[in-house]
Amino acid sequence: MAGRADSTVLAGARVVLPTGTVENGRVTVEGTRITGSPAEGARTIDLTGHWVVPGFVDMHNHGGGGASFTSGTVDEVLTGVRTHREHGTTTLVASTVTGEMDFLAERAGILSELVEQGDLAGIHFEGPFISPCRKGAHSETLLRHPDPAEVRKLMDAARGTAKMFTLATELPGGIESVRLLAEHGVIAAIGHTDATYEQTVEAIDAGATVATHLFNAMPPFAHRDPGPIAALLEDERITVELINDGTHLHPAALQLAYHHAGAARVALITDAMDAAGFGDGQYQLGPLAVEVKDGVARLVEGDSIAGSTLTLDTAFRRAVTLDRIPVEDVVRSISANPARLLGVYDKVGSLEPGKDADLVVLDADFALKGVMRKGEWVIEPELG
Repeated sequence: MAGRADSTVLAGARVVLPTGTVENGRVTVEGTRITGSPAEGARTIDLTGHWVVPGFVDMHNHGGGGASFTSGTVDEVLTGVRTHREHGTTTLVASTVTGEMDFLAERAGILSELVEQGDLAGIHFEGPFISPCRKGAHSETLLRHPDPAEVRKLMDAARGTAKMFTLATELPGGIESVRLLAEHGVIAAIGHTDATYEQTVEAIDAGATVATHLFNAMPPFAHRDPGPIAALLEDERITVELINDGTHLHPAALQLAYHHAGAARVALITDAMDAAGFGDGQYQLGPLAVEVKDGVARLVEGDSIAGSTLTLDTAFRRAVTLDRIPVEDVVRSISANPARLLGVYDKVGSLEPGKDADLVVLDADFALKGVMRKGEWVIEPELG
């Protein structure tokens, strides 16, 4: 760990900019911001042989470091945030799981304070407005239809910090809830859904803009009944979330999504739970017991996948080295696209003068070597 880099030039690396990769590039940091030119006497760090990419933006994350965003104390939530920062995620949205409405409203109040002080980028409510047919790791007894009045209750409890709701939009009240969210600038995400193709199109037309962890917790594609997957992939208004951990998706499914949606419409997420960056063992996801074994989280009862133990540095490295996705496309998917969706691209998501000095240093094999957030090293590169 190290302190603030008041005036620093990161030199010699391959720097990924919105316009492409610059060989032997330079990133200048002054205080908390990226600047166009260095101040006199700036410290220079030679990063020859490395990559410098924007800090990662995770818009779907339930916890890490042994801590849950749904049930943890403030200190525990901050432990989870720090864990993901150490893996390159400099902007993070806290996701909840299904619970009683009053409990979720209370959690929204707690998490909103952390948004207001800059530790979180917003709140994502995943449940309780989802389908019992595709509930995944959510308690069926607590599920409910997406009543716009109840959606509004959680929005109000979040005090303007709600960024996204995942809804089964085919349920009663689903379309009305999508319209309500769209009117208030909150992302309506289609997920944990049993919708038909036609019902999904209706939800998109009403204002839905995100597919929650595409392919997972929704009907599979069939040639006479294409379901939500086809509608979500084909519509240019939809950004598709992908969990690239090797468990949630076959590599061919990842390639299919990139091919049909294009890099501009993919957001790589973790859907991480408490065990991310922590280890195997017994955990709770909301009211449900989870066992993590060999890095895979499953419900103790029913064996459903229960989130992931993924961190975004691993997702990045897999995408480039195993899936052969171009580095520039991975950067769009893991930084720029989610930043735009969250409405924070003016501050983060790319390496440009005036933006926050949020960046990640990777070695030639795409292993994480350094993380900077707002000009301060979270992990300072140890260079020979």
